[in-house]
Amino acid sequence: MAYTALYRKWRPAEFEDVKGQDHIVTTLKNQIKADRVGHAYLFCGTRGTGKTTVAKIFAKAVNCQSPVDGSPCNECATCRTIGGGTSMNVIEIDAASNNGVDNIREIRDEVAYSPTEGKYKVYIIDEVHMLSTGAFNALLKTLEEPPPYVIFILATTEVHKIPITILSRCQRYDFRRITIDIISDRLSELMKEEKIEVEERAIRYVAKAADGSMRDALSLLDQCIAFYLGESLTYDNVLEVLGAVDTEVFSRFLDGVLKKDVTSLIGGLEKLIIQGRELGQFVVDFTWYMRNLLLVKTSDNIEDVIDVSSDSLVRLKEQAEQTDVDTLMRYIRIFSELSGQIKYASQKRVQIEIALVKLCKPAMETDMGSLLDRIRSIEKQLEDGVITAAPASEAGSSTQYAGGPDGSAGVSHAAGEKKKLDPEMLKAVPEEIKQVAMNWKSIINSAPDSMNPIKGILRTSRLSLGGDNKLLVIAEDPTREGFLNTEDHKRELEEVIAGKINKTVEVEFRSMEKGKSFENSYVDIEKLFKETINMEITVEE
Repeated sequence: MAYTALYRKWRPAEFEDVKGQDHIVTTLKNQIKADRVGHAYLFCGTRGTGKTTVAKIFAKAVNCQSPVDGSPCNECATCRTIGGGTSMNVIEIDAASNNGVDNIREIRDEVAYSPTEGKYKVYIIDEVHMLSTGAFNALLKTLEEPPPYVIFILATTEVHKIPITILSRCQRYDFRRITIDIISDRLSELMKEEKIEVEERAIRYVAKAADGSMRDALSLLDQCIAFYLGESLTYDNVLEVLGAVDTEVFSRFLDGVLKKDVTSLIGGLEKLIIQGRELGQFVVDFTWYMRNLLLVKTSDNIEDVIDVSSDSLVRLKEQAEQTDVDTLMRYIRIFSELSGQIKYASQKRVQIEIALVKLCKPAMETDMGSLLDRIRSIEKQLEDGVITAAPASEAGSSTQYAGGPDGSAGVSHAAGEKKKLDPEMLKAVPEEIKQVAMNWKSIINSAPDSMNPIKGILRTSRLSLGGDNKLLVIAEDPTREGFLNTEDHKRELEEVIAGKINKTVEVEFRSMEKGKSFENSYVDIEKLFKETINMEITVEE
């Protein structure tokens, strides 16, 4: 005898066998028991959730000679003929291949004839959204006022494509995605009936991969069983057949991202490709893994929400401590965009490698989330004591001249000798600029919380004097200067300075030019005035 696929063999034959759609099953059973059956129904929802199955059970139930609590008995002649697909009273039509006006006109002519047996003639039109505009118009009148013995059941996965004139003539039932728990329980139940040993972890992974579709779950499980026919089906077996990746691998990938280790990430991706893993599935699963991490980071008592083992949950909590919410949201955004692009990409590997580099190198992007990530990276370097040293040619030169770009006087000194400070230059600096230079750190520390995003940059910036007695705040590079240089940041800093020294100071943000040192371009007034306290000023002749 020919083999029957699991999803066909175990298709529900009565309402009680339908899983995850209790809100629809209960309503239909009550209508049948109360003899309040409608003339047109619209079943909509994602694939594999039971639309056609419920339609067939309903067709049996309304024609059953001895229904049991609104459900078909499956024993009478009518139930058997409908179940076997030989009944003349239940007509299934695939609108994808019968979508013309002539096909609907045939239906319109047929409904004039009453059923040969049973009470109702039931038309089940699958994928009804595929009908042409003319076909929908031809269906309208019949759908609105059919003979009392005719019931239309329209099924679709894309309800937004159904004309409003059709929608208004039908009772609409939305089929929900089936939960992982319900699918897992059903698969376990069927595996016992089939006498096949399957690990619980394997069943739960198949249920998750089915994405709310019972039919997809049964098809995937059927595929895995066929590959390991006669053997116990394990979690690793399922991953192998479906080309999926274990959560341990995702954990290692995220560790590599947090460490900014591009080399290890590219090497890890190479291993997955050699193992024959499906790259599209990897992107989806890694996005899901980061979603779980975000939930752990932002919620308490999350164990009942995310579907992971206790060991995986411990690992998630450890990794959640190593990052922050904004960074995770940026990671998820990048991989969510990738999952939409990679489906039709010819170079999937290259697309994933670019996304991994983006995760490690926020400088590749210019959106606010990436800028914040770059600032956090800079602050982390400062906390770890990472200091960028001046080039050896500058550090070892015998003479340096720090002259302001606006023509202000400079400080000349020989390396290894006591610096000679020009008292005339000291006198030329306004008193309020002096006070800012002497109290710069305390000014930053007293800034309000609204300035937290730029405090780290201000701490690493240098101070100098510009034309018109402006205070120059010199950032280390154009990126930092670009983040600082907004009207709001300028106004906030000026307000903080005024509150600290009771004097108004005009601020201007600049950045170091590439290849030039601060000492060769500006006067370091913060350092200058601190040195006047402990260093003797030598007047040059």
